[in-house]
Amino acid sequence: MSQTSSPGAGRYQRSSGGLVGAMIVIVVGVVAFAGLNALKRDHDSTPVRAVDYQAMVRAGRADQKLSILAPTAMPAGWKATSADYLTGSAPTWHLGVLTDEGDYIGVEEARGGAQDLVEEHVDPDAVQGKDVTIGGVEFQTWTDAGGDYALSHEIGTGDTPTESWLVVGTAPEATIRDYAARLKGAKVPEAG
Repeated sequence: MSQTSSPGAGRYQRSSGGLVGAMIVIVVGVVAFAGLNALKRDHDSTPVRAVDYQAMVRAGRADQKLSILAPTAMPAGWKATSADYLTGSAPTWHLGVLTDEGDYIGVEEARGGAQDLVEEHVDPDAVQGKDVTIGGVEFQTWTDAGGDYALSHEIGTGDTPTESWLVVGTAPEATIRDYAARLKGAKVPEAG
């Protein structure tokens, strides 16, 4: 027995029109798949994580080189998002928080004058405003073209500041001032 086959049996006609049609079907399928996945995806895919700032507060205060300003407890709905204490001959303290409205407020402390903190964390061209007194402490106020508002304070004897504080953020001025009033620090021993 012999098998006979006709020429072209089992074959299909290839054309550029068929190729383009197949590509369109594939592209539409990929776009539809991506669109459905986008609808299913949680839109807050990277929530801001809170950090345990109290552990850093204890470590920094135990070092006794800076006051380590921090609230005893965060206001309701607020999150500490970063906390860092660096010891050594030039210790620094940083505490970053987000308010319940999503605004940022940071606390910065370092040895030396406040001008360096203002230039680094507010703006080199920050504008100094009127001084304000919060909780019996006199603060200098600062603003910049980007909408930041800051409070600075220097501790020291005579004309030589030994420690400076900065409370800076994108939150409304009143919110930053209220937060500054909540901050507590440890007494730093006199150098001698």
